Amino acid sequence: MANAADRDAVAGWDDGWWRGARRIESPNRGLRPEGTTVSLALIHSISLPPGEYGGDGVERLFTNRLDWDEHPYYQRIRGLQVSSHFFLRRDGTLLQFVNCDERAWHAGQSSWQGRDNCNDYSIGIELEGLEGEHFEAAQYTVLVSLLQAIAARYPLQHVAGHEHVAPGRKIDPGPGFDWLAIRTALHWPDTAFAVRS
Repeated sequence: MANAADRDAVAGWDDGWWRGARRIESPNRGLRPEGTTVSLALIHSISLPPGEYGGDGVERLFTNRLDWDEHPYYQRIRGLQVSSHFFLRRDGTLLQFVNCDERAWHAGQSSWQGRDNCNDYSIGIELEGLEGEHFEAAQYTVLVSLLQAIAARYPLQHVAGHEHVAPGRKIDPGPGFDWLAIRTALHWPDTAFAVRS
């Protein structure tokens, strides 16, 4: 059986950093609880300012460099310290902010299948977009490749949206996200997905 380094090389990983993404390290991260395995990929959507695409607002938010006075919306999130493992732009460009072996700060108060604190055992993937709006074909293509890469390295069991782990508090990625497209492309069991229909 191949050792971990050999498996990483085949799957395109350098430890917990995927070589298919541009690496930008966030200070907003921590250790996973000892003995915790990654079993959940958690899909989000984000844009800063909301509904505006292509800027560097999300990158600056995840690296604590956002100018809170630059846009009126930023006053609502002033002081927020968050991160996600990945941010997938609308053109398919992928950025990685946190080593997947570490805990990113993306889910907040959350629970999946009776298990709290999703940050402990999940990999967060933020799609550039707005809840209720559609996402781009390039994003789905890269997302499928990313999920396959994650599943090659980690014992991934489920894919869910932020709305599924924090219902009533979060609504992303929302009705504009095409769960069927992801399920069809991956050919994983229906039970792996929060949305099956």
